[in-house]
Amino acid sequence: MAAPTPSARPPAPGLPRFLGPLKALLFVAALLPLARAAWIVATGQAVNPIEFITRSTGTWTLTFLLITLAVSPLKRLTGLGWLLKLRRMAGLYAYFYGVLHLTTYLWLDKFFELHAIAKDIYKRPFITVGFAAIVLMTPLAVTSTQGWMKRLKRNWGKLHKLVYPVAILGVLHYWWLVKKDVSQPALYATILAILLAERLIRRWAEQAKQRRLATPASKAA
Repeated sequence: MAAPTPSARPPAPGLPRFLGPLKALLFVAALLPLARAAWIVATGQAVNPIEFITRSTGTWTLTFLLITLAVSPLKRLTGLGWLLKLRRMAGLYAYFYGVLHLTTYLWLDKFFELHAIAKDIYKRPFITVGFAAIVLMTPLAVTSTQGWMKRLKRNWGKLHKLVYPVAILGVLHYWWLVKKDVSQPALYATILAILLAERLIRRWAEQAKQRRLATPASKAA
């Protein structure tokens, strides 16, 4: 899979002028982890290059997933609506690193031995949930364009709620992979829990407000 490309179109009216250059800067910055990993492997600094690439791409998959989920709460907190324009890029980079993570496993670890891969998926839970996460991410990446938003209409939003189980599966994949020190996956799990809790609390508050507004009307009737 090729890396996502930044939009060349100028920002729409009402959006800050720096948005275009900012997106270009973030596009390049998001490739730096891959460049760093390639440099470390090429210079022989990695003791186990395959494991290092696998861990690095997996970590950045989760990182970009959490960044994607953090955009909406950050927008609500700051009132900066243009932050939403960065969400798609973060989501595509999550998929980009996820595909690299999967490719490293299929190619460099298993050499595309289908029997060994199927056995891993069946018998090793962390492989099972990781594979499921990538499968669920695929329709999200494919339908991330404006064209698909217009085609799917309301169903687009419903489909893209798959990002929540994807993130949960990603954290489980990382947690079950680590055998002893779970401090880093625990950090990701904590951040994810906060992001999901914010959404649940906000939804509960909105529903409670709607019930309060509906109660006087029902009494009057």
